[in-house]
Amino acid sequence: MEMLIVGGSGFLGTELVRRAVTAGHATSATHSSRPPRDGRHPVAWYRLDLRNTDQVQRVMAEARPQVVINASSGLADWAVTAEGPVRLALAAARSGSRLIHVSSDAVFSGRNRLHYDEAQLPDPITPYGAAKAAAETGVRLVHTDSVVARTSLIIGGGQSQHERTVHELAAGTRAGALSTDDIRCPIHVTDLAEALLELAASDARGIHHLGGADALSRHELGALIAGRDGLDPSQLPTCLRAESPYPSPLDVRLDSRVTQRKLRTRLRGAHEFLGRD
Repeated sequence: MEMLIVGGSGFLGTELVRRAVTAGHATSATHSSRPPRDGRHPVAWYRLDLRNTDQVQRVMAEARPQVVINASSGLADWAVTAEGPVRLALAAARSGSRLIHVSSDAVFSGRNRLHYDEAQLPDPITPYGAAKAAAETGVRLVHTDSVVARTSLIIGGGQSQHERTVHELAAGTRAGALSTDDIRCPIHVTDLAEALLELAASDARGIHHLGGADALSRHELGALIAGRDGLDPSQLPTCLRAESPYPSPLDVRLDSRVTQRKLRTRLRGAHEFLGRD
């Protein structure tokens, strides 16, 4: 299968590239500034700014992928996070490529229910969540056979932002704290990458949830990371996200059971994968 990983130099994208190559797919990937220096994987790299329609079309024309996985991250930048995926979806639809678009549990407010399945409508309360929700709507409108895969906090191998934050907080080199009331369903990057590749190889379409099996606060997750890495969890400062002056989703638990039944890949919980990562 000829595959294009958009955002291939990022945390999730790097894992997707590695696994796609290992699985024998002819793999292309994009980067925003410079390609990774790791030359072990035979990958065709393209520089891509999702704000640039001509660039999007040129990369699609040169790579000619059968499947595109969009693992890019533009944070709250509307032009990148909301509009960029729609440009990509339009180009994929025109070329007849399947599209797997990675979205986020940030599209939910956490105010109305504890468990969010694929049927729940987005109700974002942050700029990032609003941008991701807008991208979902646009992608599904212009590429009706696309997959929107919502996920949660991505962990793995000590390389995620959350893992680095835990180490810095434990060492006292970073200000801040981990909230005890901010609930998510963390997923290991390898599980997420394998699940996305499964969806890419299938005839799936529509919304799918890819969260881990355990619902944890950010502090509980941090304590598990600290325990795995030989740090003292008691050194991790705590806070209440509800007391922050800035709006933020609190209890957002992705219900991934429907998607899990379609997959061979098991979406492990953090208690399991941080015990043996």
